[in-house]
Amino acid sequence: MPQPYGHIKLVFLGTGTSQGVPVIACNCPVCKSSDKKDKRLRSSVLIQVKGQNLVIDAGPDFRQQMLTNQVNRLRAILLTHEHVDHMFGLDDIRSFNWLQKRPMDIYAEERVEKAIHRIFDYVFARFKYPGIPQMNVHIIENKPFEIEGIHISPIRGYHHKLPVYGFRVGKLAYLTDVNAIPGKEKEKLNGLEVLIVNALRKEKHLSHFNLGQALELSYEVGAKTTYLTHISHTMGFHDEVQKELPENVFLAYDGLEIGI
Repeated sequence: MPQPYGHIKLVFLGTGTSQGVPVIACNCPVCKSSDKKDKRLRSSVLIQVKGQNLVIDAGPDFRQQMLTNQVNRLRAILLTHEHVDHMFGLDDIRSFNWLQKRPMDIYAEERVEKAIHRIFDYVFARFKYPGIPQMNVHIIENKPFEIEGIHISPIRGYHHKLPVYGFRVGKLAYLTDVNAIPGKEKEKLNGLEVLIVNALRKEKHLSHFNLGQALELSYEVGAKTTYLTHISHTMGFHDEVQKELPENVFLAYDGLEIGI
């Protein structure tokens, strides 16, 4: 069973899609918005629990996210899947390697581990270039694991046909880039204080939950509070969409901090 913790703090490092918001060369009203809540880096979260910092996903904005949020220590990175917007920032763990005097622990399923070896082949080369990032990649399966006594439960979802993982820590769960979750996996979401789930836009999409589907999941699992992330510019203005949501559902934005 998921373990209760005295306090879990979560920071939304990024709440945007693979292109972020604003989208390059887009002149739509949302991309031109002056509201900071409409500016979205690629999706990622920082979880602070039991004195440790864990990050879920390290996309191309990882460096900027670490600097903006003044993250000076990082125990591990959990990867949901291998797409560019979720792992192409891994080269920037080098500063943590230097400061912490150890390789960064990366947790990912076997298919993602193979992608890391392919994309960051220089990290694992026999003759290593000085100053390259140092990684310890731990292969996870669909069963609970621990980092420094922190109990983490993977949750299997599907990103169209691609299997991806979400993660539950205590009474908080984070799911991104999913458009389907098997019934037995949904049972892992029972008793949540906080559900974080992707909601790309209002219209249906091939590989992501839309707004209506995300709300259905929140209702189905009985989450006390739900935050929506991985949001496209086509969703609309943050403040306008928020007015349409149930009182216990919130459109997340970059820099938002929550605690349970």
